[in-house]
Amino acid sequence: MQVRSILSRLQKTTSSLLLLGPRQVGKSTLIQALRPTLSINLMDEALFLRYTKAPDLLIREIQALKKSALIAIDEVQRVPRLLNQIQLLIDGKKGHQFLLSGSSAMKLKRGHANLLPGRIIVENMGPLSFWELKEKFSLEKALRIGTLPGIYLNPKEALPLLESYGQTYLREEIQAEAVTRSLGAYARFLDAAAEASGQWINYSKFSSDAEIPKETLRRFFGILEDTLIVHRIPPFRPKKNLRRVNQREKFVFFDLGVRNVLLGLHQSKFSLAESGFLFEQWIYLQLIAYSQSFRKLWKISSFRLDSGAEVDWILETPHKIYGIECKFGKNVSMGDFKAMEAFGKFVSKPFQKVVVYRGASIQKFSENAFAYPYEKFLSDVVPSIE
Repeated sequence: MQVRSILSRLQKTTSSLLLLGPRQVGKSTLIQALRPTLSINLMDEALFLRYTKAPDLLIREIQALKKSALIAIDEVQRVPRLLNQIQLLIDGKKGHQFLLSGSSAMKLKRGHANLLPGRIIVENMGPLSFWELKEKFSLEKALRIGTLPGIYLNPKEALPLLESYGQTYLREEIQAEAVTRSLGAYARFLDAAAEASGQWINYSKFSSDAEIPKETLRRFFGILEDTLIVHRIPPFRPKKNLRRVNQREKFVFFDLGVRNVLLGLHQSKFSLAESGFLFEQWIYLQLIAYSQSFRKLWKISSFRLDSGAEVDWILETPHKIYGIECKFGKNVSMGDFKAMEAFGKFVSKPFQKVVVYRGASIQKFSENAFAYPYEKFLSDVVPSIE
C-alpha cells in the first residue's frame, strides 16, 4: 500500500470514524491497513441486499462477537439506516470502534441519515498528494492523468482505467445520482463543468452556453459537490469595500486526470498556458490535501477585484493570511506580486505574499514577499504554516 499521510493519525484514534472521499482514492485500502476485526463492503450486492432488508442484522452479528472489535463498513451511504444501528452499538459502550467509509454525502442526506453527531469523527481523503508520492512524484504526470492511486501507480493500464472512471462512474453513476431524465443536459453540463474547473462561475452565461436552466445548473453542481467530485471555493469576503470584490465562486475537480478525461485531454501535450492553468488548480488541491490530512484550521478562497486584479488562492489561518500566486514559468519579477499588493488593502491580519513557480531558487522581493520553487513551497513552507 502507498503510505497515506492520514494513516498514523488514524492508527492513534480510539473514536469511531467516517472517512469520506470520492471513489478510488484508496479509502478501502487505508481502512484494511488498520486491520479491522470484521469487514463489510456494501458494494457487494449480496451484502447490500441483506442489510437493506434487515439493518438490525448488524447488531445481532456484532453482539455475537466475544470481545470488543474494530468493525469496517465500506460505502455506508448505500444503506443509511445502518447508522442508527451503529449508534445503538456505540451508545451501548461495548468497546467497539467503527471505521466507516462513504463516497456520497447526497445519498446520506437523501436517506435522512443519522450522521452520529458527537459520536464519530469525520475525516476526508483525496487522491495521492505530493508528500505521499515523494520520489514517485512527476508534475507532468500529475497534471495530465491525476493522482488516483490505482491509475497513477499503474502506468501500463493508467489510461484505460482513467477512461473507465470518466465514463462508468461520472457519466453513469453520478448521472443516476442526479435523478434526471434529461440525459443530454447532464452530459452537456459535465463537459462544461470540466472546462470551467478553476474558473470563476458566471451562472447566467454558463446557463446560456450549455442551454441548461440556471436552477438545474446549480443543482448539478450541488450533486458533484455532494458526491465529492468537485471542491467549491468561495470568494474572499473582506470586512470592508465588499462591493469592489468579485463575489463569484469557483469549482475545482478533485483530480486533474478526471477533469482531463472528461474533455478528452488525458493523452494531450499541453501548451504553457494550459499547463499553467492546471498547475494553479494542482497547487490548490495540494493545500486541500494537507489541510485535510493534518486537520488544519485553514480557510482557502480566491480573490478578484472588479477592476481585474486577481490572486489565485488566499490561505487564511487564525493568525495570518497568505496570498498565493501560481506561475508555471521559471522566472519571477516584482510585477507578479502586483495583484497581491491590491489584495493587501483588504486585510487586517499579517499578510504574506507568495509566488509559487517552477524555478530553482527561493527569492526575496520584500519583507513579506517571496517566490518559492513549488517543491520548496510544499515541502518546507506549507508544513510550517500554523
